Amino acid sequence: MTTTEHEPAPAPALEPAIAATGLRKSYGDKTVLDGIDIQVPAGTVFSLLGPNGAGKTTAVNILSTLISADGGQARIAGHDLTAEAQAVRAAIGVTGQFSAVDGLITGEENMLLMADLHHLPRAEGRRVVSELLARFDLTEAAKKPASTYSGGMKRRLDIAMTLVGSPRIIFLDEPTTGLDPRSRHTMWQIIRELVSGGTTVFLTTQYLDEADELADRIAVLNGGKIVAEGTAEELKRLVPGGHVRLRFSDPESYERAATALREASRNDDALTLQIPSDGSQRELRAILDWLDAADIEADELSVHTPDLDDVFFALTGTSDTDSAVPATTATTEKETVR
Repeated sequence: MTTTEHEPAPAPALEPAIAATGLRKSYGDKTVLDGIDIQVPAGTVFSLLGPNGAGKTTAVNILSTLISADGGQARIAGHDLTAEAQAVRAAIGVTGQFSAVDGLITGEENMLLMADLHHLPRAEGRRVVSELLARFDLTEAAKKPASTYSGGMKRRLDIAMTLVGSPRIIFLDEPTTGLDPRSRHTMWQIIRELVSGGTTVFLTTQYLDEADELADRIAVLNGGKIVAEGTAEELKRLVPGGHVRLRFSDPESYERAATALREASRNDDALTLQIPSDGSQRELRAILDWLDAADIEADELSVHTPDLDDVFFALTGTSDTDSAVPATTATTEKETVR
């Protein structure tokens, strides 16, 4: 008699940390969220971008149980947002746009207050507080009034307070607004460390470079709808405008190249040609090979690919100066001199 061994059943797919479908919210006749869907895998950073007033904070407030949606469903950390709101609150932490730090008491007292709110036993609460103060480089300032802290220190204390309850999911609503560049980069490192430890981060930000730097996936919210979603690189490919620019110092070489490269845009004053390109290595090599074969010498070759500023403008129709803060370096242009 032969026996047939049964193959083990495939392991069930891990449930997303955040799964929302059809979320709707209106205030009077103004629709803020018009049926948005959000899926965030555990242990990743998801960033929600959008113009001011697009509904980013409303989405955070709904998903963190602070307000109710008018329609739609959501599961957070495996719990139904409506039916199991208390379980959801136990699994999440929220750091809002505005600091929750009480400036009249010390940093340590702010932390211990959070430990009491989470009903931690006294000894455990002091241990957790001490560890978090050290982790966020706040031990030396722990006994000082929080009102004396710099903006960066207050934001670090804010997140440290959020972590007292060991949340599996953290909502960060514009956590680096108003911080200087050094403090912003410190916050970025903190966020990376949280995610490497398995925490899921839902990030809203007005800094496009922040989303580009941190997020595994980005969704763009505009007019109450998510108008695009993907990785930063996927979103950048949605926008046309990538090109290779050739600059010449010799007018004769410029004219020969312009005549041969009929698809190029000319700038006769600057002696530059702009060739549509996705910036791929294959296209760049083809242009270089053509220049070599034609014995044409370009003094400078530069590649420009769309960045998140371009994506944001194209998808929202709103200039980044009106609604979002662009990257410190607003272009991804890279120059190579031949």
